[in-house]
Amino acid sequence: MKYNELQVNRNTRPTRAGRGIAAGRGKTAGRGTKGQKARTGHHKLPAGFMGGQRAIMQAIPKLKGFKSLHAKATVVYTDRLNDLTGKVDNFTLADHGLIESPYAKVKIISRGELTAKIDLETQFASKTAVAAIEKAGGSFKAVAVPQRIAQKDAE
Repeated sequence: MKYNELQVNRNTRPTRAGRGIAAGRGKTAGRGTKGQKARTGHHKLPAGFMGGQRAIMQAIPKLKGFKSLHAKATVVYTDRLNDLTGKVDNFTLADHGLIESPYAKVKIISRGELTAKIDLETQFASKTAVAAIEKAGGSFKAVAVPQRIAQKDAE
C-alpha cells in the first residue's frame, strides 16, 4: 500500500451554523454582530462597496486617453524608393528591408525627391506622395494587406 492510495474517511461532520450554543456556531452563526451583512434576506452589495465611504475604484487615479486596437501602418518615405524600379508592393519593400513584414499595413509619405519610375501597390499613400510618384512617371494603386497562406493550403 502506498501513501497516496490510502482510503481516508472524514471523522467530523460539516458544521451547522445557527443551531444553538452547543453546536459551536450558534447565536450570530459566524456573521459577526449587527450590520447589513448580518441580517437575513437579500443583502448583495456592489463590488468595491466600502460601507458608504468612497469606493476604491473612485479613489484611484485614472489614465488619460485610450489605446487604439488598430495596428498603425508602417511608414515608408518616398526618398527611400529611389533604388526600386517596376512594380513595388509589400513583398518588394520587405525584400529591400524597408519594412519588417510584408503582411503589415504600409503608408507612403512624401519626403525628399523621387526620381524612380515605379508602379506602387500599397495600402495607403499621402496626396503629396501620390503626386510625387505620378510626377516621376509612375502610378499608385491602393490594395488590401496581403493575407498569410495557411500551412494546410501550402502543402
